[in-house]
Amino acid sequence: MLYRPLGRTGLQVSVACFGTMTFGWEPDDWGSHEDTAHRLVDQALELGVNFFDTADVYARGTSEEILGRTLQGGKRDRVVLATKCHGKMDDNDPNAWGNTRRHVMEACEASLRRLNTEWIDLYQIHRPQPSVPIDETLGALEDLRRAGKIRYAGCSTFAAWQVCEAHYVARELGAAGFVCEQPPYNLLDRRIERELLPFCRTYDYGVIPWSPLAGGMLSGKYLNESTTGARYSGSDPAGRLQQLPRQRLLRLKKLAEKNEMSMTSLSLAWVASQPGITSPIIGARNEQQLQESTTACQTALGEKLLKQIDEIFEPGTHHVDYYKADFGPGKRPR
Repeated sequence: MLYRPLGRTGLQVSVACFGTMTFGWEPDDWGSHEDTAHRLVDQALELGVNFFDTADVYARGTSEEILGRTLQGGKRDRVVLATKCHGKMDDNDPNAWGNTRRHVMEACEASLRRLNTEWIDLYQIHRPQPSVPIDETLGALEDLRRAGKIRYAGCSTFAAWQVCEAHYVARELGAAGFVCEQPPYNLLDRRIERELLPFCRTYDYGVIPWSPLAGGMLSGKYLNESTTGARYSGSDPAGRLQQLPRQRLLRLKKLAEKNEMSMTSLSLAWVASQPGITSPIIGARNEQQLQESTTACQTALGEKLLKQIDEIFEPGTHHVDYYKADFGPGKRPR
């Protein structure tokens, strides 16, 4: 396994980060049964993966509980454990979501209990909330860090200006601030290349992209007539399937086959090969998928192949919407 430093921290994380969003959803062919989760985590550890990502909102805490149980027996000390807060955790409590000091502090305590751990290596703010001053959020994170409950803080799906604001507010507060950003990034949505990635490279932030396969669109499964079991086969609330650039995907498939690779492997290798990227977040329904994805993240692509990919999906462009600001339920930016 290849390892890279998580931004300026120097903390070494595997180039493949195992995301556990599917742990705990209703049992189906996504392989979300707990015994499957245990096997996948154990295999990931055997492959050298030491970076695991979850969030409190995934199945309303069940994903954290399953991952926490899976990492018992000495496994916890070997991994860099990341989770997130922001999402709505109680339908009846208007304060059970967001980036307020109250919610961040309470959410962290709840995640520690569910994960059955004394500390969280990377605690991330899942989405921006401009209606809450960033200094309030950063102050809460700094208090958690000084109390030893978290080691580092990060953010997810923040715009470049929001990460920049947080960076300089943290300096004014004398706080550690964020050390990494978790944005959506894949061949179908390359907009973070315009401002966010240059910022992260300049200020040495880690970047751990979510949805590097665009919800499976870059695996080629949606090119087939039958997509039973695919992520968007039953529900597509964001309308992403309607945006599918079929002809471009067919060109990518042909290029992958010419280079004796699957579309999945080529797409993951491309993300992991981009300047400034630390670790793409991968998911897996079975051991074969996990093996393929971890191998792909460690596969170097030549300059000629990278240029051919750029001819299909131009730098900085997007064809499917992933990189959107999320201001939370009923909220608007100030």
